[in-house]
Amino acid sequence: MGQIIKVGMADLKICKAPDVLTTIGLGSCIGIAIYDSSTKISGLAHIMLPDSTQIRNNSNVAKFADTGIQKLYDDMIKAGANKSKMVAKIAGGAKMFELSSGSGDGINIGEKNAIASKNKLKELGIRLVAEDTGLNYGRTVELYSETGAYLIKAVGKDVKEI
Repeated sequence: MGQIIKVGMADLKICKAPDVLTTIGLGSCIGIAIYDSSTKISGLAHIMLPDSTQIRNNSNVAKFADTGIQKLYDDMIKAGANKSKMVAKIAGGAKMFELSSGSGDGINIGEKNAIASKNKLKELGIRLVAEDTGLNYGRTVELYSETGAYLIKAVGKDVKEI
């Protein structure tokens, strides 16, 4: 195994085999893993919000699904990834708190993040092959660039690979 590269909140990183990307504390946030099986170039983004156009001072592109996934994709292509071989897996998007916003739309931020992430991946033509989203618990994820395995760890739950 190579080095373990930590991705913070509202952050994104790419790596090549044999390195591993990890991010902790995915509550309503989404960890978007993109993997190219031919070059073994991998990327992981830890996004917090669905849409950068709703926020004024949005200088941190990694914070949002729309701009974070675009930047991750661009960085991977620059590093030599093959677009036709890219697949994505997502995790997170939990409903961590019961909020009564008064809007009554029933959609929580975690769900909005998951929907926005899927829409951006579809727009880029990257196939979503697995997801572990929703429910009410936080997750820590690890993306193994050697194999594309995406491990999901949660307190009191078995480790899951998607």
